[in-house]
Amino acid sequence: MNLLTQIPLTKSENPIDYSSQLLLLGSCFSENIGAKLEYFKFQGLQNPFGILFHPLAIEKLIQKSVYQEVVTEKDVFHANEQWHSFYAHSVLSNPSKEKIIDNLNEAVQNTTAQLKKASHIIITLGTAWVYRNNASEKVVANCHKVPQANFTKELLNVDDVKESLERTIKMVRSINPAAQCIFTVSPVRHLKDGFVENQLSKAHLISAIHKVLNEGISYFPSYEIMMDELRDYRFYAKDMIHPNEVAVDYIWGKFKSVWVDESMATVMKNVDEIQRGLKHRPFNPVGEAHQKFLTSLSKKIFRIQKDYPFMEFNTLKT
Repeated sequence: MNLLTQIPLTKSENPIDYSSQLLLLGSCFSENIGAKLEYFKFQGLQNPFGILFHPLAIEKLIQKSVYQEVVTEKDVFHANEQWHSFYAHSVLSNPSKEKIIDNLNEAVQNTTAQLKKASHIIITLGTAWVYRNNASEKVVANCHKVPQANFTKELLNVDDVKESLERTIKMVRSINPAAQCIFTVSPVRHLKDGFVENQLSKAHLISAIHKVLNEGISYFPSYEIMMDELRDYRFYAKDMIHPNEVAVDYIWGKFKSVWVDESMATVMKNVDEIQRGLKHRPFNPVGEAHQKFLTSLSKKIFRIQKDYPFMEFNTLKT
């Protein structure tokens, strides 16, 4: 008896392996997948401007990176005892104006470097709802708790999203024509926008992505897997909005089956053993058994780093 409907998936002809260079951008769900890829020590850069929820914010980051636009004082503002940028998430906010400008310029430089060498660019769109700053008339990536009266809330229509994605893809292609772009829609529901409004937003994103699919541009159905295969609140966190650990693991398994080269399974297993070993907490840290365990773990790390020198692990504590 089949107790659930499964979304058919096709193995990629251009899968990710340990030589791949990844760039992950977008909503908080991109960080879930990014954390898995980071755990297994794949090479890449994740959300250098922090979480970006909508396509215009991602486009702005790509624009700054491709054209190497320098961030200056005019790009930051002071509010609530911090300096912020409307282009970036609050994770980059800082009490020092000089520091946030330096950090933003470093993020641009890092993104530029990764864009040029990326084999796979994974973009997760979260919402088609955006906030436009009334003073500048520009759409912002994050409101940074500035009073809502300073913004006008708008819903990007399908064509708005499509055109933004097309501009983003064109800019990426201008410096890296060979990069594989993977779009997905976050399964995180933006219920503060409203139940119907959230569904409308996701529909606009999905419709727009499917209008730009082409050679080198793919879609992975994260949202559909959550909504169809995991259609039960036991797969949500306590807020009933975000996927819980079980759901993230499930969707990661599906992503891996499509996008990660099967020949990497043994290496991933070895990395997992090392990662679990590094989290081990001994009953007797100075005991003989634990010292033997540390020696064995050190040998495993040495062997894997011999083949994959870019892999870095936490320092072993004796």
